Amino acid sequence: MIVAILDTNGAGLGQSIIKKIKQEICADINIIALGTNTFATSKMVKSGAHVGISGEKAICAFCKKNTADCIIAPIGILCNGEKDMELCPCICKAVINMDCTKYILPLQRYNLYIPGTRELSIKDIVDEIIDDIKSKL
Repeated sequence: MIVAILDTNGAGLGQSIIKKIKQEICADINIIALGTNTFATSKMVKSGAHVGISGEKAICAFCKKNTADCIIAPIGILCNGEKDMELCPCICKAVINMDCTKYILPLQRYNLYIPGTRELSIKDIVDEIIDDIKSKL
């Protein structure tokens, strides 16, 4: 199974997800770190990702190949290049057009609110994603 994880800036969330996958899933999972910058990518690779891909062109090329079984991305991926974001329209479109399961992390940012998620912690959301990935192995 190939799991892609997209993160921006310092990749704190991506690092946490990678560590959780490594701890909880013993199966043969190939983790691909998709960082919008080299700093984010290197942080995710240091956390255990098998491959790191950095920058707009490389991420878009990866997504167009549709080689992942699933991708985990922040809610900003739905904003199509919203102001003050590292997720440009090209990346947003490439991710949304992938033919795989997309796990969207409903962070309380960008003036987007998903009803029903207010009481959920990021830890709870990540746990639910990990459980779903486990069920597909």
